[in-house]
Amino acid sequence: MDALDFIMTYEAGECTANEVVDGFAQLVSSGTAWHLQGSYGRAAAALIERGFIDRAGNILRYPEPE
Repeated sequence: MDALDFIMTYEAGECTANEVVDGFAQLVSSGTAWHLQGSYGRAAAALIERGFIDRAGNILRYPEPE
């Protein structure tokens, strides 16, 4: 899924937890997360803080299945 597809799917609330991690990893690695509206930067920072992705946009882990 490219960045625009991710954003549209994320905004519609149709992403799985793994797709959120994948999408934000892509946005962080490209630097786009920091140029979008503030909620994207905050969400990216939260995923980094919680250990799902690193500051370079590499995926470290996925959420546990529910």
